[in-house]
Amino acid sequence: MSSASGNNTNRSALTLAALGVVFGDIGTSPLYTIKEVFSVGAHPVPLTETNMFGILSLIVWALIMVVSVKYVAFVMRADNRGEGGIMALLALASRNVAKNPEKQRNIMLLGILGACMFYADGIITPAISVLSAVEGLEVSAPILHPLILPITLVVLFLLFWAQNKGTALVGAFFGPIMLIWFSTLAVLGIHGIMQYPAIINALNPIYAIHFFQLSPWIAFVALGAVVLAVTGAEALYADMGHFGRFPIRMAWFGFVLPALILNYFGQGALVLKNPATVKNPFYLLAPEWMLFPLIILATMAAVIASQAVITGAFSVSRQALQLGFLPRMHVSHTSESQQGQIYMPRVNWGLMIAVMVLVIGFGSSGNLAAAYGIAVTGDMVITTLLAGIVFHNLWGWSKLRTGALVALFLTVDIAFFSANVLKIPDGGWVPLIIGVVIFTLMITWKTGRNMLYKHLKNEAMALDPFIEAISAHPPMRVAGTALFMTPNPEGVPHAMLHNLKHNKVLHEKVVILTVKFLDFPRTAPSDRVTVEVLPHEFYRVTVQYGFKDEPDLPRDLALCAEKGLVLEAMDTSYFIGKEILIAHESPEMAYWRKKIFIGLFRSAETITNQFKLPPNRVVELGTQVTF
Repeated sequence: MSSASGNNTNRSALTLAALGVVFGDIGTSPLYTIKEVFSVGAHPVPLTETNMFGILSLIVWALIMVVSVKYVAFVMRADNRGEGGIMALLALASRNVAKNPEKQRNIMLLGILGACMFYADGIITPAISVLSAVEGLEVSAPILHPLILPITLVVLFLLFWAQNKGTALVGAFFGPIMLIWFSTLAVLGIHGIMQYPAIINALNPIYAIHFFQLSPWIAFVALGAVVLAVTGAEALYADMGHFGRFPIRMAWFGFVLPALILNYFGQGALVLKNPATVKNPFYLLAPEWMLFPLIILATMAAVIASQAVITGAFSVSRQALQLGFLPRMHVSHTSESQQGQIYMPRVNWGLMIAVMVLVIGFGSSGNLAAAYGIAVTGDMVITTLLAGIVFHNLWGWSKLRTGALVALFLTVDIAFFSANVLKIPDGGWVPLIIGVVIFTLMITWKTGRNMLYKHLKNEAMALDPFIEAISAHPPMRVAGTALFMTPNPEGVPHAMLHNLKHNKVLHEKVVILTVKFLDFPRTAPSDRVTVEVLPHEFYRVTVQYGFKDEPDLPRDLALCAEKGLVLEAMDTSYFIGKEILIAHESPEMAYWRKKIFIGLFRSAETITNQFKLPPNRVVELGTQVTF
């Protein structure tokens, strides 16, 4: 009995935590969705009862089809050892196509494009969420309009500044705040519905169908704003590893979905009763005495939504880094107990600058809404395609079954994406440019690393003949262990050749160390290290990490003792090759991309920091490489 009670308590705690972390983005959509549908912009929808019923019906069924069916019912089942998100899905989709390099390359490009869309969404979400919340000041006191931008920028600065403090303490408040937020959404929605009870009829999908029949072009254009209601759906999948499927599903169906529907319908009822409220129906739904508390609560909810996106950007960046799509960056852990709580300074400050530029450049949430949507819907399309590959290749579904489900999801995704294409001239070009820039950097880094690896591998001497030559003409062996890091375990590391050439000695123990990052989240300690004993006190050691593991070579090399290789910490020197790259014209990669790669290579975090090597035991030996 007590065990069942304990499990229920734990599930309730996880559900509350999921409410605070997972649903912040989708939970702040009511701040701007209805307003943007009917706002005076490039593609406004005329305010009529028929159109309002059609819009609300579209919103409800978009939430059901995209979030409930696609993500919660199907995509969340495609987990990579419990982890979700676009990079985890990419690793799953690539798993069974190693024998087909072209197919593997296409899947990789698709997944990286999805990750780039995630970054673009991560830049726009904090800007539009916080700006929408602060714009409530204009409703309560129009004289405060000039303060909206400065206050927004201050809130955003404090949000990014606080990232290195860690989210553990603040995270304890996220769940309760979002519980109050969604409860407020529901209560305000019910208050609005009571003023126009007939609005409930819009739950019937026939109103959405009727909307398309009467005004097909207006309904299609409206999809570009309706999609704002489902932004944040990717977070349900990305954060699955933190909470598990059940708490997310429980929070969604039991609380979040009903609260969102009630609020959207309450706003719709208010606008139909008083069309003047369409300028900001969310805030005008509240009594006047409640405006300032509601603005504070909405700003807190927007900050939480932004926090979730920023944390997601850190997580995706580290996964991309481990899988070889980004150069090494400094990663610091903000919690001693929670491994997933990380902080990446470069990503953090880069995001902050981009977000602030957007806020200043667009000036209002209405203008920003034009930029919102392309990235989200593009990511939705890519998720569907990658999920389809997983359904067929890994789950063993038939082509007919997979094709039918993927076609259903793609019909919805492509409809939303196509509607957002219309917004490209009005601001939709922003996420596209962001995505293209990040995509170019990631692919250039991945391609450049592969080229550099092949170049060094082709120039390297084979290890086995080298060891035989050592036995025939033994150099002086000195006490201690030399550990040479190399990505090619079959070749002689350049650093070893340089050490032998200049110092004319070898250590009595020589370890050829290769670190590999795998396409699943974590490796068990028992599988992390392999040791191969070679002649003449040479050893070949491989250390394997999952893409969510924290690399720590001194810690993990201690596991070698169980396999017969004892490495004394104070008697081991780490030799690292430090390449100085020089670009030259070649057909493999454009010269300008090589220059970008060299710039990224020079800015990368040192191997010493990435693998937590003791600085006083590291020896770097440089070599010039023309590629």
